[in-house]
Amino acid sequence: MGLITQGLNLLFGDGRNVLRETAEVFSENRDKGSDRAARMQRAALEQFGAEFALARKGLFDRLIDGLNRLPRPGLALGTLGLFVSAMVSPDWFSARMVGLALVPEPLWWLLGAIVSFYFGARHQAKGYEFQEKVFRNINIARPITEPEAESAVGDNPALDEWRDHKLAPRY
Repeated sequence: MGLITQGLNLLFGDGRNVLRETAEVFSENRDKGSDRAARMQRAALEQFGAEFALARKGLFDRLIDGLNRLPRPGLALGTLGLFVSAMVSPDWFSARMVGLALVPEPLWWLLGAIVSFYFGARHQAKGYEFQEKVFRNINIARPITEPEAESAVGDNPALDEWRDHKLAPRY
């Protein structure tokens, strides 16, 4: 019996499961693989959560944001209202249009400048807010790394030499 045990220890190693370690060279350990996949998915969900977290605003900020959303729908609905009023009461509509025709041209230029600056400034502010949010989320988001993969490489002089050779300029 002792001879068989010594033979098996010689063939398969002493105390280690050499067959399992050898098999893991050719196929992945499913327990470790599912653990890595779960950690990667958890890290990805944390990253997405950090990206899409909403900043809480105060009452004043929400009120001003609500007021800033009124002009565009107001202009669109007002224009549709003009068309409806022209069809419903042409006399009333024509009297109002005569009044608009009497407005001097410089006042129309002033109105156009105010509306243009309002929408241009709002577009620019929203663009800056979006860029700030993107850059903030990029800084918050951490790269998804596997600690095992980093520690598994260790010190490898051949790999370091290969990297140095690849990065060296060729003349």
